[in-house]
Amino acid sequence: MDQPLAEPDAARLRHAFALAMQARQRGDRPFSAVIVAEDGAILAEGLSTQGAGGGGTLAHSEMNACQAVIAAKVPRERLRRATIYSSGEPCAMCSAAIFYTGVGRVVYGLSAAAILHLRNAQPHTAGLSLSCRAVLDSAAEKVEVVGPCLEAEGAAPHQGYWVTGAA
Repeated sequence: MDQPLAEPDAARLRHAFALAMQARQRGDRPFSAVIVAEDGAILAEGLSTQGAGGGGTLAHSEMNACQAVIAAKVPRERLRRATIYSSGEPCAMCSAAIFYTGVGRVVYGLSAAAILHLRNAQPHTAGLSLSCRAVLDSAAEKVEVVGPCLEAEGAAPHQGYWVTGAA
């Protein structure tokens, strides 16, 4: 069930959905993440590079965005007040990376369950069953998690993608 969002959060999440469509159009999986500072400045954007981008299995959009803020040497104090907007619920790997990068808040669109449904995932392709919230609730420093949000809009980049055999 969608959680309500303030308009600035909704606009930033919609930006992530648009980037997810860009990832799909270039031949990668339809996912993206945007890290936004407290003052509204975009610190990093990460698109999935699993596919044409050649990034391999670890090239999730959140991982790419986290690597970008690390490479840019964004101070941890600024990241603690930043939000990562993810087109889909971050997986356990990405949730841990978000924590270790120092981002203090997560807002995501599609739930993991919705993504698995769209993917018609089978037990051997479903991944880890730990939710983003479960991973981040175990963190030493609190990371706020908001989601799922705007799921109908977040599903748009996925429509027809997974049935074409692109996995």
